[in-house]
Amino acid sequence: MTSRHIYIVTGQVQGVGFRPFIYREASKLGLTGSVGNTPEGVRIEAQGDEAALAAFSSFPDRVPPLARIASLRRREAAPVPDEREFLIRHSRAGEHRGHSVLVSPDMAPCDACLADMADPSNRRFGYAFTNCTNCGPRYTITRSIPYDRPVTSMACFPLCGPCAEEYHDPANRRFHAQPNACPDCGPALWLEGPEETTDTVDHDDNPVLRERKKKYCLSDNAIMGNGAVLALLTELRRGRVAAVRGVGGFHLVCDARNERAVAELRRRKARPHKALAVMVADLSSARRFAHVSDDAAARLASPRRPIVICPRKNAGNDALPDILAPDTDGVGLMLPSSPLHHLLFHPDWAGGRAEDALPALVMTSGNPHGAPLCLGNREAKRRLADMADLFLLHDRDILVRVDDSVVFPAEEETPDSPAIPALMVRRARGFVPEPALLPERLSRKPDDCVFAAGAELKHAFCLTRGGEAFASQHLGDVSRPENLAFFEETLRHLLALLEVKPRLVVRDLHPDYLSSRLADAFARERGLPKLELQHHVAHVCAVMAERRLNAPVLGLALDGSGLGDDGTVWGGELLLVSPGRWKRLGRFSRFPLPGGEAAIRAPWRTAHALWKAAELPDADQPWLADAPQRAKLAPMVEEMLERNVRCPQTSSCGRLFDAVSALCGLCFDITYEGQAAVRLERAQDKRENGAYPLPVRKRDGLLEVDVASMFRRAADDRATPALLARRFHRGLAIGLARWARMAADDTGVTAVALCGGVFNNRTLLAELPVELRRLGLTPLSPSTFPAGDGAIALGQALWGDWLLDA
Repeated sequence: MTSRHIYIVTGQVQGVGFRPFIYREASKLGLTGSVGNTPEGVRIEAQGDEAALAAFSSFPDRVPPLARIASLRRREAAPVPDEREFLIRHSRAGEHRGHSVLVSPDMAPCDACLADMADPSNRRFGYAFTNCTNCGPRYTITRSIPYDRPVTSMACFPLCGPCAEEYHDPANRRFHAQPNACPDCGPALWLEGPEETTDTVDHDDNPVLRERKKKYCLSDNAIMGNGAVLALLTELRRGRVAAVRGVGGFHLVCDARNERAVAELRRRKARPHKALAVMVADLSSARRFAHVSDDAAARLASPRRPIVICPRKNAGNDALPDILAPDTDGVGLMLPSSPLHHLLFHPDWAGGRAEDALPALVMTSGNPHGAPLCLGNREAKRRLADMADLFLLHDRDILVRVDDSVVFPAEEETPDSPAIPALMVRRARGFVPEPALLPERLSRKPDDCVFAAGAELKHAFCLTRGGEAFASQHLGDVSRPENLAFFEETLRHLLALLEVKPRLVVRDLHPDYLSSRLADAFARERGLPKLELQHHVAHVCAVMAERRLNAPVLGLALDGSGLGDDGTVWGGELLLVSPGRWKRLGRFSRFPLPGGEAAIRAPWRTAHALWKAAELPDADQPWLADAPQRAKLAPMVEEMLERNVRCPQTSSCGRLFDAVSALCGLCFDITYEGQAAVRLERAQDKRENGAYPLPVRKRDGLLEVDVASMFRRAADDRATPALLARRFHRGLAIGLARWARMAADDTGVTAVALCGGVFNNRTLLAELPVELRRLGLTPLSPSTFPAGDGAIALGQALWGDWLLDA
């Protein structure tokens, strides 16, 4: 008996080989019908006997690697008489509008494409832009939807005959692969550098490349094609620093085992201490340099290719130099995320020798300190001229700047340590623009849209579309004008890509954040209502969004700073949050920050303030010993504290970490955010079981943690830095759990969201949940979104979604 089934599929099903996959599945079962885009989603009509249709109905279990089904609806329809074949219906103008189109993130090359690149008989042997529907760039090359070649940066590369045949063959894995290309018709690669590179032979005698050389007015010194890769490796072995154009922007690259080269890169980038990411060829290479757990290996080898932070091996000839990450025992490793990166580790694919590959390359963001990634060739040569000795460039335009994602892998429980959940540190390439699904809301409409502007540091914004929340890639510090331009550029692009019109704007409570000012202007120009949400409430909401929770939760929101509704700087907060409502239940006791921002840059100032608050003897301040510059500034700091001038009050947990780090003599002045806390965590002697008490008292109607008392105990202890650091961490984990238990007893709520940048501390993220569970509470930690400010916009978006129709 012949039947006909209609399926409507939404999700990440465009540009990922989904329609040809359906075509092949239906054809091999002898079904007739069609598959195509409609305003509802991808529409499949399948007709045949019941057995064939039953077999076909399991297609969601076999979708292509990059496809992700968000929803699937099926209904029966009347059979169509005399239908003889199964067709792929091509999109017509406007057919995509209104349905849930998701553009895929950029993905690393698949094994089949790598096999093409490694095969000397294949026409894509060593081709740096090889891809298919199962891999390659998507988000960074897409201008608008529907995702077709004319709206990508491949529009200017007409397909040659063989590529066109692949593109139009439904049985080929490159069917409708929009970036499809080969050396005869696709983007080209070249190296521009110093005079010393002229002794390297240009290995490609391709007439297409010769024409490109003329087109771009390249000097005789520029090397085209795969010879550029071989020449680059020669220069890197000499200790040079290169700017390499990748998928979402530029990297600055040098030999990771050459300490002199790494030191020079640090000097040029004004990045003296913050860890540098390292790219290696494969998992066996990663295990050569670091301890790689099963979860870390899975994340390293996934098509998303994030930077994965792993414990560094410190012994033997294979040890990476400490200069790569001087403040931590970890190293951020990544595997090649593009065909070009693979060529750097396989010079034999480029006509060279396999032994000429370098085993590890520094692969850090190609930008001046704190500024956005460089995007275009001319821009990079202008902005990175003082940092790079040479430039590996190509002519496939990057339409969207996207940095590398960074993750902590999950760690299994051991006899010495509890299990630690995975944590997203920076969400960008490989993950954006995948949406988070918001908690169910009965009154939500498909065209509901909230624009959430985010915070300021580690910035991302968020747009909702119905029940989906699309967080942007990491944008950096938007207090800088150039990053604000990056914010505006990315907002325009994502608004166009999602085809949404916001009905509500939500921003941080702080009026002076540039993100707040942009949000105000956005709302004013469009006549939209605007909400202001307190920073730490947004942190808690971000965890609720990730967990799809509508029920009330307690929130331990611990970070460096965020403006409170009382005008002080918050950062150690115990909150009760439910849909559309929140209440502050507790705080860290307040202390002054002498000089405000200056105290954040100089942790000894915060330590000085807490020393005074703890009523400790002035003569014993350890950060003034053998420190003429600090001793010279100390009287000024003292006077500021006594007169309460430029001393904003704070309840910040992050600043407490700073003060204890200074007390230990570990960090007096910082060169990157969180440095003092990173050094404090590393200093711990994990064998120690002691803990400094964290007293709680009732004050101003709040459960207040007595920070000065804890600091006094640490200062009086006179322990070694290793013991002091450990007792501080243990005391904090035990004390915070007891604090939350007190709030649970008062409210009846036992779920506790752990949020804020302090939870990048792996010790606290491991030990606090253990203490919470011991007291009968349920810890909720973030996983797929950052704990810190990178998730603020997601929390704001959920708050706006709750209040959209209020």
